[in-house]
Amino acid sequence: MLMLVLIAISALLAWGVFAYNRLIRLRNQSRTAWADIDVQLQRRHDLVPQLVKVVQAYAGHEAATLQAVTELRSQAMGLKQPGQIGEVEASLEHALGRLIALKESYPDLKANQNFAQLQGELVKVEEQLQYARRFYNGAVRDYNDGMQRFPDLLVAKMGGFADVAFFQAEADSRAAVKLDLQP
Repeated sequence: MLMLVLIAISALLAWGVFAYNRLIRLRNQSRTAWADIDVQLQRRHDLVPQLVKVVQAYAGHEAATLQAVTELRSQAMGLKQPGQIGEVEASLEHALGRLIALKESYPDLKANQNFAQLQGELVKVEEQLQYARRFYNGAVRDYNDGMQRFPDLLVAKMGGFADVAFFQAEADSRAAVKLDLQP
């Protein structure tokens, strides 16, 4: 009888260790995925001042658009939570789309090589950001699912694991940002 109790306790402990380690791996995977998003957001944020400077040289009187892009960039850089960042980044995507669209009104801007290069870099960043978002949201899904499954949720509660927020864009920003690639 004592032997059965020891085997049951050993099995329970082994399961607990396995579940805990799996949750740690899933949490670390979601953190790594967030770091990938953070890198892409930083790349975008680094491009914004350069893009604003080039546009300002040709379309300086578009102050409202330039100021909106600059303010959204500053606001986004100060946030840490994926949900909050998602909202501000969606607004920044829209503002960048408006900034890029200004080239249609300014032929000199459209012909500017720096503008074309920055626009190309921005398109690459947006593509990488899209992939990073998908990977992050998949990692978060797996982690949150792991924490909510019985009996693993018992280990999650005892281990202090908490749900992680998805990186979501606003409903109207789910369409791809349209950037004209023609110089």
